Amino acid sequence: MHIGNLAVGGSGMVIIEMTNVSPEGRITPNCLGLYNDETEAALKRVIDFCKSQTDAPIAVQLAHAGRKASTQPPWTGRANFELADGGWQPLAPSVLTASDDALTPREMNLQDIEQLKQQFIDATRRALRVGFDAIEVHAAHGYLLHQFLSPLSNQRDDQYGGSRENRMRLPLEIFKLMRAEWPEDKPMGTRISAIDWIDGGLTLEDSTEFSRQLDDAGCDWLDVSSGGLASNQQIKTGPGYQLPFAEAIKPHVKMPIMTVGMITDAHQADSIIQQGQADMVAIGRGMLYNPRWSWHAATALNYEINFPNQYMRCKPALIDDIFADKKPK
Repeated sequence: MHIGNLAVGGSGMVIIEMTNVSPEGRITPNCLGLYNDETEAALKRVIDFCKSQTDAPIAVQLAHAGRKASTQPPWTGRANFELADGGWQPLAPSVLTASDDALTPREMNLQDIEQLKQQFIDATRRALRVGFDAIEVHAAHGYLLHQFLSPLSNQRDDQYGGSRENRMRLPLEIFKLMRAEWPEDKPMGTRISAIDWIDGGLTLEDSTEFSRQLDDAGCDWLDVSSGGLASNQQIKTGPGYQLPFAEAIKPHVKMPIMTVGMITDAHQADSIIQQGQADMVAIGRGMLYNPRWSWHAATALNYEINFPNQYMRCKPALIDDIFADKKPK
C-alpha cells in the first residue's frame, strides 16, 4: 500500500529506504530487509504490483544499521530491544555507543567484515531478481558504513581504521563489489552524510575525497545528506539546509548530485535545479505527508505531468474543463 501510493505519485524515481542486508542490520524488528528468500519474495510481490501500475523507476536503499541496531520502533519510544527480549547484538567498527543509553556494540573482526561484504553482494543479487531499477548504498545517518567513515565512531588500528584512506576502505570495497554484481545499464548511487555536525567528526574535505573515490568507482549519483552519527550533534536546520554540502561537492565529481533537507516548496526545488545547485531534489518527509507532492508541484510550476488512468478525473485541467461545461451560457 505504502510503496504503491508513492509509486503512482509522479516522482522521477521512488527510493525504498533503509532495506537491510542482514537480520542484525535492522534498526528495529519492524524494519525492511532483503537477506533471505522470504524477504526477497515479499518485496518482489510489491514491486511487481507497482510496475503494473506505473513506469516510475523504483530503487532500493541497501543498508546495515551497525551500532544503531536492535531498538524498538520510534512510535513506541525507540527503547533498546534487549537480547533477553529477542533483540540482537549490534556490530560496529569499534566498541563505541551512539548515545549514553544505547546498547554496546561488538567490534567487528575481519571475519565479520568479510561476511558483511558478502551480505551486501547477496542483497544486490536479490535486488536484481526482485526487479529494482536502481540501488542506493546507504553510507549516511550514522549507520554502519558511516560509522567506518567517521573518526568519532571508528577507532580501529588495522587497515580499516585510523587514516582517512583506511576509514574509506570498507565502504569503497563494498561499493565496488556491489557495482560488479549490478548490471552496467542499471544505476547505483550512494547516500552520504557530508559532515557529522560534531567537532572532530567527518569534515567536508573527508566527504569530498570519498565522493571522488566513489565517482572513480562508477557511482551514478551522490545523495548528499548530513548528521545522524551521535546524539550530541548540533544541527542547524531549515528549508534546504543541506544544500550547501551538495553545492560544495558538486564541482569535484562528474556524477549527478542529489540534495535533500526540508525542501517542501515546489518553487524552491525548481530553483535549485534551474540554478545548477544540484541535479536532483529528493523529497522525504514532505512526500510522506503528501504522496501527491509531485502532482501539486507540477500544477504550481505549470508543468504537464502524466496521471494514472484511474486518477485522470482529478487532474486540475480536466476539472476546470468539466466545470466550464457546466457554467450557464
